[in-house]
Amino acid sequence: MNTLKAWLMMGVLSILLVLMGNAIGGQSGAMIFFLIAMVMNFFGYFYSDKIAIKMTRSYPVSEAEAPELYAIVNRLSQRAGIPMPKLYVTPSDQPNAFATGRNPSHAAVAVTQGIMRILNRSEVEGVLAHELAHIKNRDILVGTIAAALAGAITMMANALQWAAIFGMGRGEDDEEGGGMFGGLIMAFIAPIAAMIIQMAISRSREYMADATGARIAGTAEGLSNALLKLESAAHRIPMQVNPASSHMFIVNPLSGASLMKLFSTHPPIEDRVARLRSMRL
Repeated sequence: MNTLKAWLMMGVLSILLVLMGNAIGGQSGAMIFFLIAMVMNFFGYFYSDKIAIKMTRSYPVSEAEAPELYAIVNRLSQRAGIPMPKLYVTPSDQPNAFATGRNPSHAAVAVTQGIMRILNRSEVEGVLAHELAHIKNRDILVGTIAAALAGAITMMANALQWAAIFGMGRGEDDEEGGGMFGGLIMAFIAPIAAMIIQMAISRSREYMADATGARIAGTAEGLSNALLKLESAAHRIPMQVNPASSHMFIVNPLSGASLMKLFSTHPPIEDRVARLRSMRL
């Protein structure tokens, strides 16, 4: 099902790109953007994890550098019945974490520098179990591809906005594609459409990952307590992250930005905590 969702999402975003190309360059623009979409889909599927890691500026850590982190992830991976993922650290004081990759054999988990400072061991285990649950449930493919493609579309849309402002990009077939005004409209619509797609795929999977993560950890208490701490910290400690990758994190890293609440990709923390505390393991 998640693989089907991934292909469906790539198809929708490809159509969006073709429409953007048509708005800018008519049929020739649509063809160029179709080829761009094919290239993006290829790299999005096979290299989306590397793109996501780069977007968040995360860097790999060795077992010698983070022995406690490695020990926790190794034990939880065995309990989850999946290969141990690669480990990364995201350079941010905001405590947070995310998982990425196309399947359990090509997966990675990243934690921010701030997460070990604010959470105790039980809470860290709960967070990491949640991320391993995303890998076990095979829903990281959808989220990772969404981050890669939505990020690329957002960058292209920004470029189109400036092209429209300075009157660039249209030739003799200006009327056919709707003119630069059409391109400007599509440039503003594209990031919003990409965000809506992210919202559609993110909310239900967080509930499932919470429940699966609690079973992997053996208790729901660590994760429920961690979620409350992480949400509070997200409001106090800013995080510089591409909005296109915000849905990958365990809590919305942009919670402190009031505008981004309109595009929240996460269920309310109080609902998640209530579900966790009602579980019987």
